[in-house]
Amino acid sequence: MAKDILDVGGFTILQRIGAGARSTIYLATNEEDNTKLALKRVIFERPEDIRVFKQMETEYKVARQIDHPYVRKCYELKKIRRMFRTKEILLSMEYFDGQNLEDGPALSLGDVLLVFRMVASGLNAMHQHGFVHCDIKPNNILLSKAGSIKIIDLGQSCRIGTVKPRIQGTPDYIAPEQVRRKPLGPKTDIFNLGATMYWALTGKHAPTLIPKKDKFGFPITKPRRAPHEIKKQLPIEISKLVMECIEDDPAKRPHNMMTVVSRLDLMVHAIFSVKIKTNRNASNNN
Repeated sequence: MAKDILDVGGFTILQRIGAGARSTIYLATNEEDNTKLALKRVIFERPEDIRVFKQMETEYKVARQIDHPYVRKCYELKKIRRMFRTKEILLSMEYFDGQNLEDGPALSLGDVLLVFRMVASGLNAMHQHGFVHCDIKPNNILLSKAGSIKIIDLGQSCRIGTVKPRIQGTPDYIAPEQVRRKPLGPKTDIFNLGATMYWALTGKHAPTLIPKKDKFGFPITKPRRAPHEIKKQLPIEISKLVMECIEDDPAKRPHNMMTVVSRLDLMVHAIFSVKIKTNRNASNNN
């Protein structure tokens, strides 16, 4: 498979580093300047792959308009045609050495909040440019060993105010307006982010309008419990923010993503201030 890509020219494949539902991602070098990059590849094999092609085009077009350290950059989109039809697409992207949150190591509460503070900051940059991500979830947040993050997979992104013709989103994190096919906006990302924080803090998924089903195919309805009711040690303030983010009514969610950033800043400051004070007291006692 790597040999096929080499035949395209311009890239040297080093190794496969990931895969999506219909895509494969490689670590590669650009033969012009020898810089490392991530290369996403999709091959047309069935009619539904047209949708995947469109999502890659969307990711490229949106990412090219966003310049933020927490949002992965896209460099070039190549369409490979055979017999007058696009049979393959290659998207070269910024390489980031990290794991997604689902596969990454366990984090302290303070570090979890720092991660989501960075994610909220990156999403705010997208909103300022008029776009909504629409698919924030653990798999779309990469975390490096140094503690930095990248928001990835902008394939479902759209302009603020867009009404999509079909339901798009990940069931465990999807906002009500996505299911109801209403206009999407910054508060859609706030819900997706809140649902992701809920999972990160509790290890469980917040109920959404796409319920899980039992082995017989019947929907499982569960009450929406606040994070501090599941994990007793969680501060009430953090639990309250998460629950506000996943309100069904967008009007009841935080005003905008900068509001989320500001509240996370206060919580992070409080947690690390306590740690510093505790360490100082321990040092004084020794």
